[in-house]
Amino acid sequence: MTQGVSVPPIPPARSERSPGIKLVVAVLIAVALMVPLLMIYGLLWDRQQQAQTAQASIGQGWGGQQTIAGPVIVIPYRATETTTVQENGKDVTRTVNTIRNLYLSPQTNKADVVIKPEKRKKAIYETVVYESQIAGHAEFVLPADIARYGVSREALMLDRAEVRLGISDARGLVDGNSLTVDGTPLALQPGKGLLSTGNSGTFAFVDWSAAAPMKVDYKIGVRGLGDFKLIPRGVDTRWTVKSSWPNPSFGGDFLPAKREVKGSGFTATYAIPNLALGQAQVLTGDLSPPVTTSYGPREVYMEPVAVEAAGSGNTGEASGGTAKAVAISLIEPVDLYSQVDRSIKYGFLFIGFTFVAFLMFDIIAGAKVAPAEYLLTGIALVLFFVLLLAFAEVIGFMPAYMVASAAIIGLLTFYSAAVLKSWKRARFLAAMLIGLYALLYTLLNLEAYALLIGSVLMFFALAGVMYMTRNIDWGGIGKKEEPVAA
Repeated sequence: MTQGVSVPPIPPARSERSPGIKLVVAVLIAVALMVPLLMIYGLLWDRQQQAQTAQASIGQGWGGQQTIAGPVIVIPYRATETTTVQENGKDVTRTVNTIRNLYLSPQTNKADVVIKPEKRKKAIYETVVYESQIAGHAEFVLPADIARYGVSREALMLDRAEVRLGISDARGLVDGNSLTVDGTPLALQPGKGLLSTGNSGTFAFVDWSAAAPMKVDYKIGVRGLGDFKLIPRGVDTRWTVKSSWPNPSFGGDFLPAKREVKGSGFTATYAIPNLALGQAQVLTGDLSPPVTTSYGPREVYMEPVAVEAAGSGNTGEASGGTAKAVAISLIEPVDLYSQVDRSIKYGFLFIGFTFVAFLMFDIIAGAKVAPAEYLLTGIALVLFFVLLLAFAEVIGFMPAYMVASAAIIGLLTFYSAAVLKSWKRARFLAAMLIGLYALLYTLLNLEAYALLIGSVLMFFALAGVMYMTRNIDWGGIGKKEEPVAA
């Protein structure tokens, strides 16, 4: 008898996931890829900190951020203080003779400032330093109504007067500094600057016993890094600032009255009257430093706040208020870290568009895309930003952008040809990625219109996806059946 041959059971075919499930899987993977994008933000912050550390090390040997103030004549004067203390349970009034300082700002102060920029490198980090040459002329007049300021003419110790120049980082001073009073050269002494520059700077003794109008000519050369600040003091302050740097940034409390910026450099003219300063020509207390707050790569000035003149070297001396300043920054035309930071913010755009393309090929064209393939594609898109940061620090932002985008486009083109089982589909994906990277580069260079362009693009992309999937049965498998005409 013939025995029957047993046939192994055929496993049932795996049921295909519905389009809705495929959409949910793609969205979940896209959301999970936000985690490595956030980690790249941490990497970017770390590289920025290293760059700032390198810049600080360059500044240690060159000179830090410079703030220049003056000249100001400081005149000691005799003052009487009356204090009341308790002794043996009784109030006792005492009179103490002290010596304080009177700060006299110039009647006019005119200066020509030339800023010579230079690029310095440490390892792969580069920063812009400068050497500024200041040649100025100031005229001082002792007011006839000095008693209005609470100081009698007889109390002034004019033979012990000093001409002070404030320089915030005196390490940056170079050779060739000079100061003359009425044509007579005076020896500059270290220290005793102004409170607005941290009491750092230089000064010269002058005998002003005659109290005649005084003309002061000064030349100061100083090296620095970062912002270059000037503090106006006087009834009429006029500066002309010139530099060969083509990308200046003007900030602070006053903007230039005139400015001309060309590819060969810039010229800025300042005209600041004491009515705009809100400061008297004669002060019995020095001006405290201008108040600033850090905001990104630059400094933004806040409203001045009066503080005690601590550290002025005169106990009990009141503050004359808060100094105001102008700031000039020699900025890089392209800050690679800010550009990379902005590009990372568009990371979801690349992941979203690429996943949508894969999803359309899967649902409409029948090319099956596994979750692992979505994940690997997303990781490649995230890797673009790491490559961009790494190459930008070495070869600059634009070449790095081209190298990183070409590498990722090439990688995903070959990979998608295998996943989608078609070179035609792979070429479509490559064209889409080229368009996206070109669009991103345009958005990075058109900062003012980036939101407008991006939002319009998202609208049309959403409209296209809605149109292509209008007949998809997201809850079932395949397309809806077309209604049969009666």
